[in-house]
Amino acid sequence: MATNKGKFYMTTAIAYASGKPHIGNTYEIILADAIARYKRAEGYDVYFQTGTDEHGQKIEEKANAKGITPKQYVDEVADEIHKIWDLVNSSYDNFIRTTDDDHEKCVKKIFKKLYDKGDIYKSSYEGLYCTPCESFWTESQLVDGKCPDCGREVKPAKEEAYFFKMSKYADRLIEYINEHPEFIQPVSRKNEMMNNFLLPGLQDLCVSRTSFSWGIPVDFDPKHVVYVWLDALTNYITKIGYDPDGSSELFNKNWPADLHLIGKDIVRFHTIYWPIFLMALDLPLPKQVFGHPWLLQGGEKMSKSKGNVIYADDLVRMFGVDATRYFVLHEMPFENDGIITWDLVVERFNSDLANILGNLVNRTVSMSNKYFDGVVRKTGVSEEVDESLKEVVTNAKAKVEEKMSKLRVADAITEVFNVFRRCNKYIDETTPWILAKDEDKQDRLSEVLYNLVESITIGASLLNSFLPETAEKIFTQLNTQCRDFDELDKFGLYDSGNKVIEKPIMLFARLDQKEIEKQVEEIIAKQKAEFASTEGKSEEKAEGEVIDIEPKEEISFDDFGKMQFQVGEIIACEAVPKSKKLLCSQVKVGSQIKQIVSGIRKYYTPEEMVGKKVMVLCNLKPAKLAGVLSEGMLLCAEDAEGNLALMKPEKDMPSGAEIA
Repeated sequence: MATNKGKFYMTTAIAYASGKPHIGNTYEIILADAIARYKRAEGYDVYFQTGTDEHGQKIEEKANAKGITPKQYVDEVADEIHKIWDLVNSSYDNFIRTTDDDHEKCVKKIFKKLYDKGDIYKSSYEGLYCTPCESFWTESQLVDGKCPDCGREVKPAKEEAYFFKMSKYADRLIEYINEHPEFIQPVSRKNEMMNNFLLPGLQDLCVSRTSFSWGIPVDFDPKHVVYVWLDALTNYITKIGYDPDGSSELFNKNWPADLHLIGKDIVRFHTIYWPIFLMALDLPLPKQVFGHPWLLQGGEKMSKSKGNVIYADDLVRMFGVDATRYFVLHEMPFENDGIITWDLVVERFNSDLANILGNLVNRTVSMSNKYFDGVVRKTGVSEEVDESLKEVVTNAKAKVEEKMSKLRVADAITEVFNVFRRCNKYIDETTPWILAKDEDKQDRLSEVLYNLVESITIGASLLNSFLPETAEKIFTQLNTQCRDFDELDKFGLYDSGNKVIEKPIMLFARLDQKEIEKQVEEIIAKQKAEFASTEGKSEEKAEGEVIDIEPKEEISFDDFGKMQFQVGEIIACEAVPKSKKLLCSQVKVGSQIKQIVSGIRKYYTPEEMVGKKVMVLCNLKPAKLAGVLSEGMLLCAEDAEGNLALMKPEKDMPSGAEIA
């Protein structure tokens, strides 16, 4: 067994129970599950908590619109979220709902304790209120007259409220963050919190509401309900047994949390409000808050009006659980937003899962049966090429450990697949089919197949945290089991003389792109129909000429200065083969020619593109789209229906002119 390394308590943010989560929301639970499984493999006693956030004005309004009670509404949504979390094979230990009785009772006690301590006081609030964010703002905090968090309209509001003395703890929090650089990760999130919120000074926080009733009542003043963030954040302690009157053994064992895994959009709540609440309760702070990036659909906002929302259940139905897990884990950068499209999923499925992994296991099992009736035997007849294979395989554990210690999950999976890539190369180097023809080379052939089976066993054991179903299928075919983590840098532990399965089972059969496209068209049509029948005019179209979008995190002027925008002239353009969406343009920017791939084929023909002066992001890191290198980005505007229009300078400007 792996060395016992002690407890590891980790949480996801609890999902807001306002609707069905799309794949961008579901990504977090898959990421958290991979980390939890990996930590268990390393030898940690993991306690993994997730759940749903179910109170607030927004939910009350949605329930009223449907003609049902808020509790009925959240019961339906929470059940759907629970099913999706289970569908993607997440191994959580506890699923909390903030409507659970024990949570609500504890939140009331926490509020009373903070009030009795003098950290919460009663006053009144007059300001500008954003209903979706459930936040008050001052005029100076608005951005273009709108909510700085979500960009939506705010309305004047005045009400009696309780407030928390945030400023009382601000200096202490600043000191803590400076002394614990690992507390907020990635570092860019830490810099944002310090520079944008803490250092300019904290205002006292409104922690109760009276203008709606769907929340936890303040028991000594029941016309007030507890502010949703004080309610939601405390789930991390209430559901493991925290109680101001005496906490449980489970709480004493697991707190402080080792990891809060959250989306980058709620870092402020988790690294400013939450640690200050904990300081006021005289509790230690969590060891790390990791704000992961977003997963975007083709780089654009997901909307049913466009039919482009990707849900986990559709992905699982079409590709399987582990293919879904593989894509979102492998494709998400550490710090920047990732992109998901149906085409990219198919490409990854066929290239990585079917070709690299599935084909490797299939060939190895087939050759073992063809040449030795499935018996895998170590003979010791080795050659220099074997040592090269063994070096890659036995070094993989340390490389995965190094990546996972920094939560670089995508990089860790790449290291695992490097094992499988090396195995495929080893087959080409040793040519078992040629060895099989020479009677004198049978022991050498046996050693080659043993090395392959042993290497795949180690690779599958490393893969187990990320794609557990696939790893188990590999172990079944090789007639073995997951290797103990502490032994994954040792080569030669597969039992010589063991017998693999008689007939290999295909792990991932290559997908037909056209067949997937048909299914995607059906999904798009269904979403558009649902939007038209239930939401159309009441949501996006009700906005008229204006469009509000989900805001990205604030950037500094220095951040903006890193981006190089210039005028470019399109001198040639063609459609990208095997893609219905992409155009490949040759863009003259000053004296340089850049090749840029854009998803605008629906809106422009290649002929229309030639000669246009466009706005170009020039220093975007090159990437391949549908196998074609793209060296920048053409800027477009998008309306509520998803139609795109290229951004062009108002007056004729020379190619290369800087846009600032």
